[in-house]
Amino acid sequence: MVFRYLMDTTFPDLRSYGGADAFLRACKPRTVLDLFTSKWTGLVMGALLDGPRRFNELRRMLDGLTQKMLAQTLRGLERDGVVTRTVYPTIPPRVEYELTDLGRSAIGVLQAIGEWAGEHADDVIAARQAYDERAEQPLKPLRPV
Repeated sequence: MVFRYLMDTTFPDLRSYGGADAFLRACKPRTVLDLFTSKWTGLVMGALLDGPRRFNELRRMLDGLTQKMLAQTLRGLERDGVVTRTVYPTIPPRVEYELTDLGRSAIGVLQAIGEWAGEHADDVIAARQAYDERAEQPLKPLRPV
């Protein structure tokens, strides 16, 4: 488990000093985990798995992703060193995005999450439906009135 790893590789006794702990805001591994909490990060990285792609290719592949959100996601991934952006000197300029070695090193983790999602999608959907049905029921008093 990711959080177990983070806790085991940090020093809980340093909390009182503001030191390393996965549950502290400033913990380095936690700041990197933020990279993968974006709704679109895994899908964009997956779309780049087979090689470089142009912006509009990515946009067509990723149904529901707006141009603005794709631009923000790619910019963030580039900033984090996970994606490179290459501009070719053509008219009009051609821009391609590609995973870096660092980005490719995270693909196994993203594939594992994708496999888990595929295996448990029906369970999650059923749980959501059951929750929504319970939420629609009127509240019952704890004691008879």
